[in-house]
Amino acid sequence: MEHVAGRLNEIARNIEIVGADPVTRHGFTQVPNFILTKEDVSVGAKLAYAMLLKYAWADDACFPGQTKLAADMGSGERSVRRYLEELEKAGLLEITQRGLGKTNIYRLFLTVKKTIAKRGRP
Repeated sequence: MEHVAGRLNEIARNIEIVGADPVTRHGFTQVPNFILTKEDVSVGAKLAYAMLLKYAWADDACFPGQTKLAADMGSGERSVRRYLEELEKAGLLEITQRGLGKTNIYRLFLTVKKTIAKRGRP
């Protein structure tokens, strides 16, 4: 059996990166795979999570308003609120409201708690 490493040059790539420059090479946000594949979270909520990660990784601390989130996502503010509520219900985000006219504080959870079913109980 031939090892894959010996055939790397022969294997066609199905994703090609074209035009990468210093800005695009360092301008990416890592999103945990469990978020990307979480079936009970909408695409919009996943994008909102990624945007919050983008802000947090870039500045270590950030205070994006829902208007900024909506503009960056190409979405409406009402949709952004719905996505954030969805993330909060899924246990992926904690939102602390600071008051009228102030931005919220967001805590993103990069890990999820395992739930262990007790034996003999439904």
